[in-house]
Amino acid sequence: MPAHLHAIANQSARANMPGDELPHDHELVLRVMATPADANINGHIFGGWLMAQADMAAAVLPARMAQGRITTVAFNNFLFKQPAHPGDVLSFYARMLHVGNSSMTVHIAIYAEYLTRQGHFLKVAETTVTYVAIDEQGRPRSVPRPQQAAQLQPYMPPVAENESEKRPAKRFDTEMSALA
Repeated sequence: MPAHLHAIANQSARANMPGDELPHDHELVLRVMATPADANINGHIFGGWLMAQADMAAAVLPARMAQGRITTVAFNNFLFKQPAHPGDVLSFYARMLHVGNSSMTVHIAIYAEYLTRQGHFLKVAETTVTYVAIDEQGRPRSVPRPQQAAQLQPYMPPVAENESEKRPAKRFDTEMSALA
């Protein structure tokens, strides 16, 4: 079946899926519509394109906190939960997880809004991204320490309810202690 017909068939199946609730403890930092140019041969949005958008979205909060230049140092995990399709409006929600001396880690949750079913959101991916504040020579520098940084609460993805939803993953606190 040609990719565009495959995508149409998938869209009708997705229309009957239950929606996901948007996160109330994250900030909307980017909203973009995926186009056919962003799709692969299967009619799904390229994972690399989605990762690039996530990198731009995740940088918003650390850039504000760093009050200057930052650089991406790690995508700690990237979990693709469901495919996104051309025409989906993708919303990227961010939450600052950790602020170290020069590093900042952000959780990003990505939701697709099916164009003909507005207000219905499906979580398609999530990731954590670590950034480092850098000076004009590209060397790490200290992050200004606002009072809010002390109040950050680590985000832990929800626990899988059944065996088919379980995926191997490293514990967040173990990864963060290695970065501190």
